[in-house]
Amino acid sequence: MSTKYIFITGGVVSGLGKGITASSLGRLLKNRGYKVINQKFDPYINVDPGTMSPYEHGEVFVTDDGAETDLDLGHYERFTDVNLNQNCSISSGKIYQNVINKERRGDYLGKTVQVIPHVTNEIKDNIYSFEDQADIVITELGGTIGDIESLAFVEAIRQVGLEKDPDDVIYIHVTLLPYITGSNEIKSKPTQHSVKELQSFGIKPDILVCRTETEIPEEIREKLALFCNVRPENVIPNLTAENLYAVPLMLEKYGLAIAVCKKLKLKKIKPQNKEWEKLINNIRNLSGEVNIALVGKYMHLQDSYLSVAESLRHGGFANGVKVNVGFIDSETVNEENVKEMLGKYDGILVPGGFGNRGIEGKITAIKYARESNVPFLGICLGMQMAVVEFCRNVLKLEDANSAEFSTTTLNPVIHIMETQKNITEKGGTMRLGSYPCKIKKDTLAYEIYKQENIDERHRHRFEYNNNYKERLELAGLVCSGTSPDGSLVEIVEYQHHPFFIAGQFHPEFKSRPDKPAPLFRALIKAAKEYKK
Repeated sequence: MSTKYIFITGGVVSGLGKGITASSLGRLLKNRGYKVINQKFDPYINVDPGTMSPYEHGEVFVTDDGAETDLDLGHYERFTDVNLNQNCSISSGKIYQNVINKERRGDYLGKTVQVIPHVTNEIKDNIYSFEDQADIVITELGGTIGDIESLAFVEAIRQVGLEKDPDDVIYIHVTLLPYITGSNEIKSKPTQHSVKELQSFGIKPDILVCRTETEIPEEIREKLALFCNVRPENVIPNLTAENLYAVPLMLEKYGLAIAVCKKLKLKKIKPQNKEWEKLINNIRNLSGEVNIALVGKYMHLQDSYLSVAESLRHGGFANGVKVNVGFIDSETVNEENVKEMLGKYDGILVPGGFGNRGIEGKITAIKYARESNVPFLGICLGMQMAVVEFCRNVLKLEDANSAEFSTTTLNPVIHIMETQKNITEKGGTMRLGSYPCKIKKDTLAYEIYKQENIDERHRHRFEYNNNYKERLELAGLVCSGTSPDGSLVEIVEYQHHPFFIAGQFHPEFKSRPDKPAPLFRALIKAAKEYKK
């Protein structure tokens, strides 16, 4: 079978759920037995989102091979359970960087370098790079049709439609059908204009996925089909689902996957969603709930902690409970109010981050969790601050700090990695991607993972200072996971606490709704027991 290409564009407004549509379709096609890879094009000029503030673009998702990517790749991986790579996240900045590097090397043999064909060829090379790896490539184009910065991507995917067999390419347009309360009707005109804009670039959408709050009346479906030049059965409603993971089954119900299979001449059309249906039934039948405080510093945009929040919910699925995530701004936490702010929670999680804003609030929250025996999980910076808190309040090293936040501290219990000392550029230069970790037996970490060797994804520059290891371990903060050579501390845990553990890595990047990350599963289990 030749590789099939699915392109997903967006119209009218951003934030309609193109990423969830692409993820859901990937799951439905994978369930039919096809090997699927999802890819995201982002029109911004940044080479990747790694240097962006989380307030700009939400969390930065990290792949096994160390790519810092758009958060939609997290959706792709959680839905399809496929580990993606650096070619799955492509920005305008990365494309132009590659083109300019080729021009400087003389690869274009003296030609005038232009958007067409050189930039569009570079984009197509990234699309075609999966031909030997997947049966179906699903490519989502970020932004909204008509945005000036995305025109080269639109032109490139148009060219793919000409270069490949018509049965191997399909265009799906995700758009909005607004509901006007005054007249109590759904309006199709914004979608008509959006499709007209897409057609002006030479692309005829085969399927419309219409974001709507209500069922689409038959007359609106027929009107959209007529004016947008698609078949009525290919106008697919995308309603608000009861939970995120129910979207694939909703889109299956409305015929999205079958319409795609027919257009691409795929033989395995019949739905095979029993395992996913089992997952959704499990979610629908959760009994009881636990409350987890997520104490972070980027709370003005909760997408900054998207994978963490989803992983907490995954842990709930595995333990049969609903997880209510309380987003707590660490800048508002202090010694006077910490019990009032965190006392109602059954568990506390301190996630990653950069910079010293809100750090003291995180340390205060960790101290409260340790002293009150509240289940605690620290991630990356959260692990580092757990070490700082312990050094200050148990070892009585009052000025203990991370070298990231203080250059004058006499006790830099967290210091910069040796390999990072001479690095001057910020983009893509941290310790990134999957690294092995060796877990000590007879520890909480081993009880959680049930194996000695694991791999987890990283994103950091600073690390545990081994000069303090002996004192910390004698006081009870044990290093239960290290790099295979023992030089880097990956996991710490407090022995005199029911559940107090922290990892230098980001376990949330490998969590799946049907296969929760072990640390999150264990945290929710501990929180469930604490609640009793």
